[in-house]
Amino acid sequence: MAVKELGHLVLYVKDLKRSAAFYGEVLGWEVAFPVTLGIPAAAFTSGRTHHELLLIEVEDEASALPTGRHLGLYHFGLRVGDTDDDLRAMVTRLQEAGVTIVGASDHTVTHSLYVLDPDGNEVELYIDVPGVDWRSDPSLVMAPIRPLTL
Repeated sequence: MAVKELGHLVLYVKDLKRSAAFYGEVLGWEVAFPVTLGIPAAAFTSGRTHHELLLIEVEDEASALPTGRHLGLYHFGLRVGDTDDDLRAMVTRLQEAGVTIVGASDHTVTHSLYVLDPDGNEVELYIDVPGVDWRSDPSLVMAPIRPLTL
């Protein structure tokens, strides 16, 4: 047996309405299904599977994420299109929503923007660079990171 794919992520959030608006309205992720877990929750999908992200609201006393380097999740990546034009459109959408872009990188195989969600989780929004054949040359995946110019 072997892992076949990453199925989904579950995030605890402080304010479900705010976080659902970020992932749904700002990033454009489709609501997966009406959640009936008996708790405040929201699910999102790209259509690949039943849900790829589940948000669960937790009480106000929940601990905030530590700042700086720490054990656990660093960031997760969401492919938001196929071209730099798609990434430029995402920049416009983020700016219109008042979302701060905390980083932008050319990873050779991807062009990536980095943002923080309402609870401080870092999210990479990226496109796979057309024509880069990392399967034939896996070293491209670890190429030096350069600043991204869109």
